[in-house]
Amino acid sequence: MNIALLGYGRMGKTIEKIAIERGHSIVAKIDRNSDEGKLSEADVAINFSVPDAAVTNVKSALKLEIPVVCGTTGWLDDLKEVEQFCSENNSAFLYASNFSIGVNLFFKLNQVLAKLMKPHNNYVVGMKEAHHIHKLDAPSGTAITLAEGIIKNTELTQWSIDEINNNSLPISVERTGEVPGTHTVQYKSSEDTIKIEHEAHSREGFALGAIITAEWIQDKKGIFSMNDVLNIN
Repeated sequence: MNIALLGYGRMGKTIEKIAIERGHSIVAKIDRNSDEGKLSEADVAINFSVPDAAVTNVKSALKLEIPVVCGTTGWLDDLKEVEQFCSENNSAFLYASNFSIGVNLFFKLNQVLAKLMKPHNNYVVGMKEAHHIHKLDAPSGTAITLAEGIIKNTELTQWSIDEINNNSLPISVERTGEVPGTHTVQYKSSEDTIKIEHEAHSREGFALGAIITAEWIQDKKGIFSMNDVLNIN
């Protein structure tokens, strides 16, 4: 499979390494400071650019009917526009806040736990996320996806950073060192605490998941999610 990398930072380089190990070719690398190869030769494009470049990058591939796998967070106000553009150009698009296979299973576990906890209003739910100091957005896209899974299955109506009130899910954000990503969901009562946590050990899990997703979406048309890739709808 021929892959175009839209964004060639830390994640882009990790994706390149694993893609080559899996027998794929990198035919284009498009970044703020460079433009190498030909996008038109790609079977699939993988976007891990900075948020400001995401829409332009994704549309440039979709316009050529090249399926796009997008892992950039912090640009989702434009998501519906990009999905419509994908449909208009008869291509394929999949956005995920996190491509780790383990994290996407964790998303499902989080939703199931939220449903189980809904009748037990003596528990207070909260979330914590920790990432490396280079991460640009806060809270993380993964934390927002987890929060949305909780809000959908409880009486809460919104999330907020650190703020605690009856209708809001508080998210504690930490940026420190080179932490790849840790997300914790906690239900606490006066009697006990229930906690689930996902801890990434390296960026390779994210990169591998993105490549597996690119392998899956090749030759498809439409808007997809990681639930489609993992068959866990």
